[in-house]
Amino acid sequence: MSAAALARPEIRTLKPYSHAAWLPTLTRLHANEAPWRPAGDTTDAGLNRYPEPQPQALVARLAELYDVPVPHLLLARGSDEAIDLLSRIFLRQGQDAILQCTPTFGMYQVAARIQGADVLEVPLDASRSWGLDPDRLLAAWRPHVKLVYLCSPNNPTGNSLDAGAVEAICTALDGKAIVVVDEAYIEWSRSPSLTPWLARFSTLALLRTLSKAHALAGARIGALLGAPDLIQLAKRVIPPYSLAQPTVEAALRALAPSEAAASRARLEALIAERGYLQERLQASPLVQKIWPSDANFLMIDSTDPDRFMRKSMAGGLIVRDLRGYPRLPKSLRISVGSRAQNDALLDSLEAP
Repeated sequence: MSAAALARPEIRTLKPYSHAAWLPTLTRLHANEAPWRPAGDTTDAGLNRYPEPQPQALVARLAELYDVPVPHLLLARGSDEAIDLLSRIFLRQGQDAILQCTPTFGMYQVAARIQGADVLEVPLDASRSWGLDPDRLLAAWRPHVKLVYLCSPNNPTGNSLDAGAVEAICTALDGKAIVVVDEAYIEWSRSPSLTPWLARFSTLALLRTLSKAHALAGARIGALLGAPDLIQLAKRVIPPYSLAQPTVEAALRALAPSEAAASRARLEALIAERGYLQERLQASPLVQKIWPSDANFLMIDSTDPDRFMRKSMAGGLIVRDLRGYPRLPKSLRISVGSRAQNDALLDSLEAP
């Protein structure tokens, strides 16, 4: 069964909004735009003009970066919009559900709840560093579960999921559910992306983002990767001018070939900083355990989370309190910063 066969019937028959034709060589008198630029506009294309829907230069650049054919990629406002699109395409109120492996990224269930869908949970195994049990997940799956979310590396625990376990789930559920593997932190893991699997599994979807490794969180640019029929469904649902012109141009500058070496160097430097921060944190009496991480953050269990947070904030820094998660009563998440930022955190923990 294809991704289209799993979609809501009304989405399969939906006629998408017809935006103004994109013919940039012609003078635009067909989109009801202002003919002048606003003060301070430094964009190449002009903020008085609607941006190109699914800007082809950026689509081509990301397709090259992620090593997928162009028909397998949709640009979105970060991974969050891709998650929302999947929810709107596949989830019917009161009928369908998602399956997620907890603790994990909170937007999966938020988007499902907004759609009126149910949320089923299969806990990751803390005794195996938050490992994934494919047999347990498959036993919990039901035909009304349309989306299965696997975050690897996982947020907030930081660990990569075992590729064999993910493969077993993709194999068992191919054609039965959309298996969504969130690779927001894949660049930090040194593990390969699952993009080659898109040719093997008809209902596999991948989430990618420029927010993390490419330092473009404020630009809000992500990508949904999947079979062409899934991408075509998403194009019916996504707003016609989803990406703002300044963010598109910023992304193209950041992804220029001349920036590739600098980007790789920054990535390697932050991976080294992750090791430095982990080693130094282990000496703190406020740290009980540091969980292995393949991401740009560390999850710790603290001997006194309130004191840890008070000390860090007194030093001018803030870390993420994870105690709202049912199974993380002592956990905090620390983004890996620059050496100066990491040292400032470590110094704050030692302050009286």
